[in-house]
Amino acid sequence: MNKSARQILKQKLAAGGCLAAPGVYDGLSARIADPMNFDVLYLSGYGVSASLLAKPDAGFLTAENMVMRLTSLCEFLRTPLIADADTGFGGIAETQATVRAYEKAGAAGIQLEDQQFPKKCGHTPGREVVPRAAAVEKIAAAVAARSDPDFLIVARTDARTPEGLDEAIARGRAFADAGADVVFVESPETEEEFAAIGAALGDCCLIANMVEGGRSPSLSQQRLAEMGFNLVIYPVAAMAAASAALQQAYQQIGALTGDHQRVSFDELNKIVGFEEIWQAQKK
Repeated sequence: MNKSARQILKQKLAAGGCLAAPGVYDGLSARIADPMNFDVLYLSGYGVSASLLAKPDAGFLTAENMVMRLTSLCEFLRTPLIADADTGFGGIAETQATVRAYEKAGAAGIQLEDQQFPKKCGHTPGREVVPRAAAVEKIAAAVAARSDPDFLIVARTDARTPEGLDEAIARGRAFADAGADVVFVESPETEEEFAAIGAALGDCCLIANMVEGGRSPSLSQQRLAEMGFNLVIYPVAAMAAASAALQQAYQQIGALTGDHQRVSFDELNKIVGFEEIWQAQKK
């Protein structure tokens, strides 16, 4: 990811529009999403944990896991990529090292959250958060650790569920004051709560997280824009669709019947990048 791409993304977010960021989780999903003209993609920790480790998003991921995946994706991606980093994978020093590693790998931004370790998916029960002061200190340290000022620091709070909306909004304000570029209040539970976040933090760049079947209602990108949100992430939509397609494909293979709805092998070869290899071999 070159500096100009980060600058362009930051400018688009500052312009006051509302961008959609679909979730990717592996090389195949990223290759399919890249040419679709999105302004930004989102590397989901949930998706990487499931696809790389075959484990749920419950604190199993390491910084090394995410940096390895980030590096492989950013080698070919033209679309800016914001990447989940859970709680920074440790304390202040570890968080700063993670920021530097994500930036070096080519990400356009890093998302950090205020959960206690081991963290859990933001739409599952049992989440707890660290004290506000400790969370703010970590965000300030992350801001100080980046070398490119256009590398986005996305600060997420999970305080809504365990401590209430007022505390979540207060943390969002404190994160912005500490230098976060984007504020992310996770899992509001009603449309009215989304509106309250937009009203209280409307001068900040705000993320909304749309997880079908999660704790938040499913709202349109247009409605979220009207409430003051600048970025809408869809972290598991593609993985859920792919899982349904895989279930169908495996069931059909086992039964040797059914309507086979899948891309051709030629198209699959194009998607995974074989054409680039063949062209290089010809040269």
